[in-house]
Parts: sequence; C-alpha cells; structure tokens
Amino acid sequence: MSQEIEIEYKNLLTKEQYEMLLIEFKIDQQQVKRQTNHYFDTPQWHLRKLSSGLRIRETASKIVCTLKEKTSEHTHLETTDRITAEEAALMLNGKEFHAPSVKSKLQQLQVPIQELKVFGTLTTDRVEIPYENGLLVLDHSFYLNSDDYEVEYETNDEIIGSTIFNKFLLKYNIEQRKTDKKIARFMKALQSQKG
Repeated sequence: MSQEIEIEYKNLLTKEQYEMLLIEFKIDQQQVKRQTNHYFDTPQWHLRKLSSGLRIRETASKIVCTLKEKTSEHTHLETTDRITAEEAALMLNGKEFHAPSVKSKLQQLQVPIQELKVFGTLTTDRVEIPYENGLLVLDHSFYLNSDDYEVEYETNDEIIGSTIFNKFLLKYNIEQRKTDKKIARFMKALQSQKG
C-alpha cells in the first residue's frame, strides 16, 4: 500500500500542440507507454458525489488499484494497492475486492463496496519527462468514440508548481483551457452518448 499527495496541473492540447511537444522534447516511440484505466462507482454515484475516483490501472509492468480523494483544486490524496491480474479480473467482474488499503478507505467513506461496478475503460498513451523539479506528462487518451490530448505537470509544491506550469504554457504558446480529470471527461462523453 502507498499513500501520497498528488499535486498536478493539467491543460488540454490540440493534436497539433501535442505533436509539437513530442518533437520539442525529442520523444521517440519507445518512450510512449500504454496504460488502461477501468473506472468504478456505485449505481448511486457514491464516489462522484465525494469528488473521488476509483480505478484499476493496467500497464505492461504492473496492475494497481487507486482511490483518489480531492483535497483542494489541484491536490488529491491517493491510496494505492498493487494487485495481481487474477485479483483485478475478480474485481472487474464484481466478484471480490482485493485491494485492502483502498477497501479500508472506502469503508471509512461509507461507500458500499458490494455495489461497485465498472462503468468504463479509458486507454492512454503516456510520456513522462522530468521537468523543472517535477514531472511533465503528455497524454493521448482514447475512450468511447473520443480521443483527446493533454499535458500535466506533477509537483511537490502547489504555488511553485502553478508558476512553472503557467510559464510552460506561455513558452509553448498554449492557451489555458479548463481541463477536467480524465474520469470527468469520460463521464461527459458517456452522458452525451446516452443523449
């Protein structure tokens, strides 16, 4: 189990801006890592009402279950358990919940674990680049019939991080856009499909 505070700034990009940044930072295809996120909530949207998110993330090297709890606009408390492929399969099929630290947190939040269901899957091609004492992340995400591009900056200091990220956007002539978290963008796409 790990628990950490995540401070991140994010901004949607156009396809052209994303491709320009890949060239600017000399990114080759080996640096692009694919990850798949499976998002959970209850039919009553317990987690969404708490401004929280629950996911299983699969990468080539590991599978983790993470609960994200919003603590301020750019900050989340993340509780994460590493799980096996078999445990993930049981969780994705609603059979058993195999992430003990996450389960304990969900119980504290009074989320009915037996009602959790997967409501969607989102795949991201991700590039991570060390940048100004933090981490710059370039994402191309695919979900439902949509795809989008974004840049994230992860930092240890909310105030310094905000300054660095704003300077980055100015340097590369990227207009600031209000950018929801991936799970929220997924939800909007899901709602629009249901019409």
